[in-house]
Amino acid sequence: MKSQKIANNAGSESGVLILDPGEEAFAALTNFANELRITAASLTAIGAFEKAIIGWFDFGKQTYKKIEVGEQCDLSAIGDIAIGDDGKASLHVHVGLSLSDGTTRGVHLLAGTVRPTLEVIMIDAPAHLRRKKKPDIGIALIDLESASRLAS
Repeated sequence: MKSQKIANNAGSESGVLILDPGEEAFAALTNFANELRITAASLTAIGAFEKAIIGWFDFGKQTYKKIEVGEQCDLSAIGDIAIGDDGKASLHVHVGLSLSDGTTRGVHLLAGTVRPTLEVIMIDAPAHLRRKKKPDIGIALIDLESASRLAS
């Protein structure tokens, strides 16, 4: 993975990350966010996977139904980063995957092996966002009551 800062405006930083073939996207982005101690950010991405695992959230079972996509697919993604209950980066990324026959699949990104590239634009905000698990629904959501601005 390569990364570079591309802007620093009014307390928020923008950067671009380019993932290499064979990298597992969700883990690479999570590791990057943890290494830079990113506490609040949005991200968009375009590129392709050789295979992916996406998840549809089943409220009744309070877990993700894993859907394997075992073929080359182009993708677009949008998501955010907050801090989870464990104090580490918590990513929430939705993807649209385009298959060779023109059909699409889309839902939560759980894993994806990059091929040939994944280009990610990340905008880091001067804030702490906290994602807290909601026991009644079984997922972690951003909790605005726990959010705070960083001291200037």
